[in-house]
Amino acid sequence: MTLVMGILNVTPDSFSDGGLFAEVDDAIARGVRLAQDGADLVDVGGESTRPGAARVSVEEEQRRVVPVIRALAEAGIATSIDTMNAATARAAVEAGASIVNDVSGGLADDAMAATVADLAVDFIAMHWRAHSTEMDHRDEYADVVREVGAELAARVDALVAAGVGEDRIVLDPGLGFSKVTDSNWPLLAHMDGWAGGRRVLVGASRKRFLGAAIARPGVDAADPTAREAATIAVTTLAARAGAWGVRVHDARAAVDAIRVVSAWENAARGEG
Repeated sequence: MTLVMGILNVTPDSFSDGGLFAEVDDAIARGVRLAQDGADLVDVGGESTRPGAARVSVEEEQRRVVPVIRALAEAGIATSIDTMNAATARAAVEAGASIVNDVSGGLADDAMAATVADLAVDFIAMHWRAHSTEMDHRDEYADVVREVGAELAARVDALVAAGVGEDRIVLDPGLGFSKVTDSNWPLLAHMDGWAGGRRVLVGASRKRFLGAAIARPGVDAADPTAREAATIAVTTLAARAGAWGVRVHDARAAVDAIRVVSAWENAARGEG
């Protein structure tokens, strides 16, 4: 069954929930709530990667995330660390995180691949072409499925060469990253075309391209929270397509959607 990764942004400037959980106690409470709502993992991030977001120092990133991960781990809640920095990845795993989720796929920090290999944890490698301040200008594809597949395959080769176990790598197509609107949909519709048989994480939750799809009179498509029903639709379709995981803001809605898919599939196999 598709796993649910609950998003926990310990940041003041994330696009959907920036500032809501910037304080440690608020972030811990949110992580607990995500787990209670059914999240299999709580993905803790201390640096916004929304379009145009400025970088933060590694020290500030760790100040934000490490206490939260430690507290959640002590409460028995599985966590992942959302970071592009190898030093933060190591500190987070030492605090209790079990997965490193890197939106740059290891490209932003030359030490990431070797660090993950040494830590012997699963690694989510996202397709990435540039940092947040530049990424919208890199939405240039002749064949987005083929090109993303080739670029992810190159990342897998580099990670394996650095000692990361092939079975530890999860691929993420990087929806919204160097893909503003139309470039996202072929990646969802043709996962087999770029995943190479590997586990897939889909992170579509409340993103701009969903707003573009639902835009119509009476709908504030620029409001991230208005995109929640569209997010549930993508979660349902991703689960139906066999995605390993979905990364979402609303864990309860995602769990419900995935359970419906499971019930439907069981009935189709004559098990219901």
